[in-house]
Amino acid sequence: MKKKKISFVINYFYPDLASTGQLMTELCQSLQHDFNITVIAAQPGYAGEKVETNKKFEIEKMENMKIIRIQLPEVDKRSKWSRVRYIFSYFVLAQIALLKERNVNLIYTISQPPVLGGLIGTIGKWFKRSKHVYNIQDFNPEQAAAISYTNKQSIFKLAKKVDKLNCRYADKVIVVGNDMSETLKNRFLNKDVPSHEVINNWTNEDEIVPLDKSNSTIQQFLKENNLEDKFIIMYSGNVGLYYDLENIIKVTKSFKDNNDLAFVFIGDGAVKSTMQSFIEKEAVNNVHFLPYQPKDFIKYSLNAADVHLVVNQKGIKGVSVPSKIYGVMAAGKPILGVLEQGSEAQMLIEKSDSGLVVEPQDYDGIIQAIKYLYKLNKETLTEIGHNGREYLDQHLKREISINKYREVINEVLES
Repeated sequence: MKKKKISFVINYFYPDLASTGQLMTELCQSLQHDFNITVIAAQPGYAGEKVETNKKFEIEKMENMKIIRIQLPEVDKRSKWSRVRYIFSYFVLAQIALLKERNVNLIYTISQPPVLGGLIGTIGKWFKRSKHVYNIQDFNPEQAAAISYTNKQSIFKLAKKVDKLNCRYADKVIVVGNDMSETLKNRFLNKDVPSHEVINNWTNEDEIVPLDKSNSTIQQFLKENNLEDKFIIMYSGNVGLYYDLENIIKVTKSFKDNNDLAFVFIGDGAVKSTMQSFIEKEAVNNVHFLPYQPKDFIKYSLNAADVHLVVNQKGIKGVSVPSKIYGVMAAGKPILGVLEQGSEAQMLIEKSDSGLVVEPQDYDGIIQAIKYLYKLNKETLTEIGHNGREYLDQHLKREISINKYREVINEVLES
C-alpha cells in the first residue's frame, strides 16, 4: 500500500536548537515509517549557527525524509524590522516550496511564524486540495498583545481574523495545553469551534534522566564555569520577549552576597543583553550567562541545577506552554514556576507536587520562594524533583503524545 504524503512546514528542524525544532524533528522521525514525509524548514540559525549557501532552496535527505532548506536573512532578535523581514521571507519562500511539491495528501503547519505559519497551510490546502493539520504552539496575536509588542490595534485585529480563518479552514487544530483549548473556544465564543485536539509537548525521557551532581561530566561542567559547590538556580531556554526575564533578573540583586548561590541562564534571545547590562551595572557577581548547550549535553546541564525556573509573562495563560517544563521534570529537578494560576504549566507543577509557583510580576514572592528552596535540605529537594519525574513517567511520556499525533493524522487522512 502506497504511503500517504505529508508536507511538514515547520520553520525550525534538526539541527536547530529551538524547542519546537527538536519536538518536530522527533515527531517526523517517529512518523517517517508510516508516511512519506517532506519537511520544509529554514537553514539552521536559531542559536547563531552559520550556514554558507547561495541557494534559496537546498534539498537533502535525512533518514527516510526529504528536507527542503530555505535560505533566510540573518535575524537580529532585538530588532522588530529584522524579525519582520525574516518572517515574511520565510512565509514567501516556504509557500513557494510547498506549492512546488506534488501529490501532497496532508499539510502540517505550526504557529511559527505567528499567524503566517498557519496561513501557509490555509493557502496550500486551497491550491493542493489537500488536508491541513494546524498545530498551535503559541496563540498569536494574543501572545504579542500580552507584551504590547505594538500599540497598533488594527494589526492585532487583522492578525486575529487571519488566524481564526486558519483555524476554521484547518481539518484539525492541535493545541498543546488544556488552557489553550479554552482560548480556542473563547476565540469563537463557544460557537462552531473548529475540531481540535489537546496533545502535550514532551521531552525524550530516555535521554534526559535524573543524574546526581557527582556525575563526572556534570562535575567538569561545574568546574569549567566556576559553579562548584554552588546552589544553582537555572533558566535554560529562549531568553526572549515572553518571559519577563528582563525584570525577573532584578531579584538576583537580593542574593548578591550569597557566595554559595548562583543564578545560571543558558540560552540566547532578545532580552539577554538587557539582563547582562543590569548585572554589570549592579555588580552582581553570582549570575552566569552561558550559550545554548549541544542537544546531547542538555541531560548534563539540566542536572547541574538544584532548582529550575519555568516562567511566563503575565497574560500568557492559555496562549503558550513553556516546553522547558518537560525537560526539567525528566531531569527530576524542583521547579520554581513564575506562572499564572490555571495555566497548563502551573497545573502540571501542582498535580505533580514538583515545586513552587509564584504569580508573574510578584518579584517579592520570587525572592521569598528562592529563600525557601535555598534553605531546604538536599533530601527534600531530591524528593520534590523526583515527584516531577514520576508524574512525567505516568502521564507525559513522548510515546503517548506521538501516538496521539499518529492517530489524529490518520483520522484526518481518512475523513
